[in-house]
Amino acid sequence: MQSLPPLSAVRVFEAAARLENFTAAAQELGMTQAAVSYQVKLLEERLGLSLFQRNGRRVALTDKGRDIAPVIIRAFDQMRQGFAALRQDHASVLTISCTNSFAHLWLAPRIGDFQMRHPDLAVRIQANDAVVDLARDGVDVAIRGGRGVWPGLEAKLLTHSRLVPMCGPEWLARHGPIADAAALLALPRLSPDDQWWHDWLRAMGVEAGGAAGPPAIALDSQVMEGRAAVAGQGVAILTHFFWKAEVESGLLVEAVPSYVRDCASYWIVYPPHARNTAKIKAFRDWIMADIASEIAADPEERFFPR
Repeated sequence: MQSLPPLSAVRVFEAAARLENFTAAAQELGMTQAAVSYQVKLLEERLGLSLFQRNGRRVALTDKGRDIAPVIIRAFDQMRQGFAALRQDHASVLTISCTNSFAHLWLAPRIGDFQMRHPDLAVRIQANDAVVDLARDGVDVAIRGGRGVWPGLEAKLLTHSRLVPMCGPEWLARHGPIADAAALLALPRLSPDDQWWHDWLRAMGVEAGGAAGPPAIALDSQVMEGRAAVAGQGVAILTHFFWKAEVESGLLVEAVPSYVRDCASYWIVYPPHARNTAKIKAFRDWIMADIASEIAADPEERFFPR
């Protein structure tokens, strides 16, 4: 299989042949006229034939040049069209990765507002608790819980997480009043081995250790734990920010009032080189403003140490 000539030289030939002018080709390519002439000469030497006739400052394609020029120009046109279509498709679709909890409890009920503000932008939400590789998985932006450090990504803080033990009001009426955090150890807790329970109890000055409690239901997502708490199945340790609507409507209440912040916060992350991409900037500005507005309107969130 014969190798292609240097593509840098072919690119210069395409512009020079299409414009039939070395000066115009140099201006289009951001090169000097001498550099264009040099690249054409390299190509001619590689092929062993002349592609241009030179007459002073004027140039014209030779017969061989006219034979190959349409093929090369057509190939570059197809590449331009292909890359233009790729850019258009990429610019018109926003792919968001986030945890199942964030997707179901916060983003899904609100993403319609963003879509209405940007009707030309299609939105895809990938709800997955695994940390995805944005480049490999074709993701534009992600919402992650953590400390804000992910190598190769830029992160902006959205909100801290306040951990709260919550239950249904009827459940609390049957088992309450609950004197303090330690009293919860003897009551039905949903997913009692969840790290959040250990973090909250420790912050409240309670060491659970190997204390045995009543038989418990173990669930694998905050969504299910919260729904189970609403249904009166026990106390769930939840992120207060996600369940404000249920609290306001009386479906959930705090089993033990507390102000315990999770060591992980919620961040929006994206590649640094894409920070000014129109679709990423639009989504970043929207979600940061929306969350800031919710926090400002909620006394408990507003005065929670940030």
